[in-house]
Amino acid sequence: MKMGDGVEQAIHSVAMLSGLSEGSVLSAAALAEFHGVSTSYLLKHLQALSGAGILDTVPGPKGGYRLAKAPKDISLLDIVLAVAGSAPAFRCAEIRQRGPNPVSDRLFAQPCTINAAMLKAERVYRAELAKTSLADIGIELAAVDDGSIAARGCAFLEIHERKTAR
Repeated sequence: MKMGDGVEQAIHSVAMLSGLSEGSVLSAAALAEFHGVSTSYLLKHLQALSGAGILDTVPGPKGGYRLAKAPKDISLLDIVLAVAGSAPAFRCAEIRQRGPNPVSDRLFAQPCTINAAMLKAERVYRAELAKTSLADIGIELAAVDDGSIAARGCAFLEIHERKTAR
């Protein structure tokens, strides 16, 4: 399964926003700069995250984005569904019923076993994403970081973080 770049950008952006001080926001341009991605492309995903209730949007020239929920209450599945949508990754088009030498329709009364297997795998994949929170990701990162990753993020936030009333 391949996910679009937007999912990766969204997860990293939400993780970055989890490091903001209380009452602060970060602009889409700053998030894009930090991750070296297109602002306009990232903005589309930030708006989807906002629409899903994962991010709060503060309008205006000093506005930006911040988490709408605590990191422990945001799952990776929440982010993936906000950006990629809820449709299954595998879409069965019933090609088993096409082609030459058709067989009786009664043989297709049961759902396609390939579709069933793919949907079962997707349920497992989604369950794993659902049980992994943004806070969990932060804990795992802290366990392997020698301080360099945290220092990089903190230095960037110190320059680009915008203080605003909550």
